[in-house]
Amino acid sequence: MTVGSAYASPVSESRPLVVLPTYNEAENLDAVLDRILADAPGFDVLVVDDASPDGTGAMADARAARNSRIHVLHRPGKEGLGRAYVAGFRWGLAAEAGYTHLCEMDADLSHDPADLPRLLAATRPEGADADLAIGSRYIEGGSISGWGLGRRVLSRGGGLYAKTLLGLPVEDPTSGFRCFRRNVLETLALDDVECHGYGFQIEMTLRVAQAGFRIVEVPIHFTDRTRGTSKMDARIAVEAATFVLRLRLRRGRRRAR
Repeated sequence: MTVGSAYASPVSESRPLVVLPTYNEAENLDAVLDRILADAPGFDVLVVDDASPDGTGAMADARAARNSRIHVLHRPGKEGLGRAYVAGFRWGLAAEAGYTHLCEMDADLSHDPADLPRLLAATRPEGADADLAIGSRYIEGGSISGWGLGRRVLSRGGGLYAKTLLGLPVEDPTSGFRCFRRNVLETLALDDVECHGYGFQIEMTLRVAQAGFRIVEVPIHFTDRTRGTSKMDARIAVEAATFVLRLRLRRGRRRAR
């Protein structure tokens, strides 16, 4: 199911947390934090830093010391995007603040923080009443700027590959811009999440769908990073494709039994 791009709703009684994994994002951190604080009132932020050698973690600590909406979780080293998100989810679920929603987004401003309230609104009873709202580049109203043909083919092709092989009910299963209701993450066995790389988003989409939760897509405009270096490369794409095939074969064996 999709949600129109014009839809919006106030934060109201929700208490959302944005989980923001970082590794060498010193060039972007201040800008993305400023935008979240300004464009997403009521949202707290958890920076999950994997011991960035460029000082991103120290920058995050300095920002947290000046603003109570910003929090920092330091990890000892780079262990993959999936592990960073799971660590952030666990922190958010255990926090005394009682967060009702946990969101994902990239730290490089490829995701527009102004869309966070729209993702949250899609999970509200007066909205689409979703358990998981995914910011989608590939439904009506969604778009991408700054990518060449090769990157577009890789992204769209990877999404269609995962959707077809796994029977996923979404057009953009690789999107990293999401909003989960708290109970979804409490229900899923986070210890069992296998993929630590970019296949993490696909695996989480599959797990949410298999658990019977309601997923909707909200159209977003994705902008390629202008500062810093992308972590996506051909090796990561092949790793994700292999992981999807393994999930498909596993489902086939379960059905056969």
